[in-house]
Amino acid sequence: MAPHDFGAPAPLRLLLCGSAAGTMPDRPFEPAGGQPLAVVDRRGHEDVGALALAAARCDAAVVVVDTDRSVDDALRRMLQVVRLAGLHNVFLAVDGESSPDLREDLTHIARTLDLFAPASIESARDLWSTLGDELSGASAIGPAADAPFRLLVSDAPSPQAVSGIVIAGTVRIADRIASVETGRASQIAAMDVDGEDRAQAAAGETVTLRLEAPVGTAAGDVLAAAGDRPETCDQFAADLLWIGPEPLLPGRAYRIEIGTRQVPGSVTRIKHRIAGDDAPPVAAGTLRVGDRGRVNLSLAQPVAFEPFARDRALGTFTVVDTASGHAMGVGTIDFALRRAANIHRQAVDVTKAARAAAKAQRPALLWFTGLSGAGKSTIANLVEKRLFALGHHTYLLDGDNVRHGLNRDLGFTAADRVENIRRVAETAKLMVDAGLITLASFISPFRAERQLARDLLTEGEFVEVFVDAPLGVVEARDPKGLYAQARAGRIPNFTGIDSPYEPPAAPELHLETHRRSADELADEVVAYLDRAGFLDAGAD
Repeated sequence: MAPHDFGAPAPLRLLLCGSAAGTMPDRPFEPAGGQPLAVVDRRGHEDVGALALAAARCDAAVVVVDTDRSVDDALRRMLQVVRLAGLHNVFLAVDGESSPDLREDLTHIARTLDLFAPASIESARDLWSTLGDELSGASAIGPAADAPFRLLVSDAPSPQAVSGIVIAGTVRIADRIASVETGRASQIAAMDVDGEDRAQAAAGETVTLRLEAPVGTAAGDVLAAAGDRPETCDQFAADLLWIGPEPLLPGRAYRIEIGTRQVPGSVTRIKHRIAGDDAPPVAAGTLRVGDRGRVNLSLAQPVAFEPFARDRALGTFTVVDTASGHAMGVGTIDFALRRAANIHRQAVDVTKAARAAAKAQRPALLWFTGLSGAGKSTIANLVEKRLFALGHHTYLLDGDNVRHGLNRDLGFTAADRVENIRRVAETAKLMVDAGLITLASFISPFRAERQLARDLLTEGEFVEVFVDAPLGVVEARDPKGLYAQARAGRIPNFTGIDSPYEPPAAPELHLETHRRSADELADEVVAYLDRAGFLDAGAD
């Protein structure tokens, strides 16, 4: 984006996107109507999270479509995301002469999403001329020039240098700014904008700030005016557009991206599905592709945010699948959900390290996963007996036993399986904090839930043990007669039959019970713990 002339009107910021966006220039221009325009971002279909963030920083969008391209799911998703990000001035343009069928499809989707009707363009000049007429009376919808300064940090090249994009307000040399995450403040000594030394920068510009003193910030953090900082929180009420091929399951672990911050999190509750702008809400236990819903969002740690109505960039988030890295949903934050004011985290004097040292061991969580009948409980039980005989302090959490008490209210639907593992993971975390070597034996069929358990612990404390046997072998064993009942249709949602099992991609231990005995495999687990230092009385 060209340097902003602070004595002139701020340019209307455009997002240029679509399959043919690359054919259009991104140089600033000024139409006949007098409203200066500038292309500040260019996006394709692929990165939905980046598209949402870019749209939240712009005032209008131009979606340019190839004449030989149909209205496919990727285009629909792009348009839905752009609209969700708060853009009302959204223009559809066809690069060339469109066919009657394409024009009919584009006209229909434009009417459905309340977009500007598609116009055919033969050249960039034609596009800008058309936009100049349409946008002659448009006004910016982003933060005003006098809004508090906000910067998304992309890099910290040195302790006293920070790079990123200004998403709100202006910043000048000698301003006092602060890191929202660390709380540390400093004064700006100099700034660089696109390779030029400048005295000030505006929203939409990428800058490198040189500070008088370090503020301890890192990529993903937010810098703000020292006297006016955004809030931080880890619980939100939000609107969510679900675009993933698999249904949304409350409690499932995802990666949540807000601004440039990425943290583990989950949707804890679906309040209702939004059937339409004028339609009443509909009760829903899940969201499927294309659904919008009102949800509660929970993050593993607080992040800087602002309600979407105040700052679209810090009020927009993306839900990403932890395994594939694909965007599953895009949403907007309405407000923070506060815990009761009288609930605070209690400081304790006896630490996890002290409890572990008293037990002469390092705490760990051994997570045994595999199909029913693979041998998880048998091996976990043998491992605990060996550790106990060696004088170690342990506890075994078994799937069947937990469902008799803690999780007796849960069934075996996908949503209940997610909640089952979430509760077990939180319980296991407390036991690891107590200094115990904890063993958990659960089918835990979904990678996302096993990743949730791993993310709850300190790095190195989670040991995934894949207890593996082919489906034919475990069916032949069938010690509880469950497979036979599932095949007969008497047990629905049974893992391996009509519900999937996602094997670990890189477990710490891979035990094949159809090749070796349970005693041999239990010895292998104990040997691993010894090599890794969990059984060493002198371990840190």
